[in-house]
Formats: sequence, structure tokens, C-alpha cells
Amino acid sequence: MTGLIIVIAIVVMVGLFLISAFNRLVRLRNNRENAFADIDVQLRQRHDLIPQLVEAVKGYMKHERELLTEVTNARARAMSAGSINEKIAAESQLTSALGGLKIAVEAYPDLKANQNFLNLQEEISDVENKLAAARRFFNSATKELNVSVESFPSNVVAGMFGFRKEPMFDLGDRREMMEEPPEVKFD
Repeated sequence: MTGLIIVIAIVVMVGLFLISAFNRLVRLRNNRENAFADIDVQLRQRHDLIPQLVEAVKGYMKHERELLTEVTNARARAMSAGSINEKIAAESQLTSALGGLKIAVEAYPDLKANQNFLNLQEEISDVENKLAAARRFFNSATKELNVSVESFPSNVVAGMFGFRKEPMFDLGDRREMMEEPPEVKFD
């Protein structure tokens, strides 16, 4: 009789552990998805501003059609991406394309003085700052989920229920550019 009580107690404890670990993993996954929803709001704002920026730049950058096409195509891919991972990849490409556009704009002083362009650039800069903050929160939520998915004993529960390590929202190809100090020139 005592042996049966011990076995029942062990089964109950294991059951409680499994339920607790599963619920924690679900909470972490939902936290990550919620964090991406915040990013998604900022991405939509950026997507809405890009056509306006491209139109403002078109008149000045007659020789940069390929760059403008790249930005437009990257925006279209970003808007049509379905899953979080697809959106992360597409947004990295869009960010790179926008970086190329910013570099090209430096060659057009008249454009840099255009009030409409300056307003758009300020709005995009504001969205980019909000996006950076949302990415940090998303990456924190992703890290917490990944640690739980990879740590023992919750990794056993994660494996049983299909939880897996998720990618961070990083800068991709732009990471190298961002790590280099900016070049400062006084003309």
C-alpha cells in the first residue's frame, strides 16, 4: 500500500512537472509572438512610408533607377512574407536596400535640402528607432524561449511537443556595416 502511494506521488509530481514545463514553453512562445506583433506594427508603418520616399527621390536620382527598383522589390517581398522567419529574412533585405538608398542620397545635395524628403526621412528615422526597440524586446523574448527549449529538463518537454529553437531578428548583412565606426568628414 505504501509503495502504491509512493508510485502515485511520483506520477503526480512528474505530471505536474510536465504540465508546468509545457505551460512555461507556451507562455514563452506566445511572448515571442506578441513581441513580433509589436515589430509588425512598426514594419507596416515603414512599408507605408517607403513608396512616398521613393517618389520623393525619383525626380532627383535619374541614374539610380536600379537602386529604387531594389528598394521597391524588397518592400514587396517584406509585405508578402508569411511566417515570422520569412519576415525576418525579408526585412533584413529591405533594411539593406534602404541603407543603399541612404548612401546614394548623399550624392544629391538638392534632394537632402528638399523639405518633403526631410520630413519623410525624419518619419522613417523615427520608425527605425521604434523598430530597433521592438527588435531588442523580440530578441530578448526569443532568447528566453531558446534557453528554455535547450535547457534540461525542459528540453525533454520541448522535444515531446515540437518546440524548437527560434531565430533572432538580427541585422544580417548590415551587421558588419553597423559595427564599423562612421566616417566623419569636415569639408
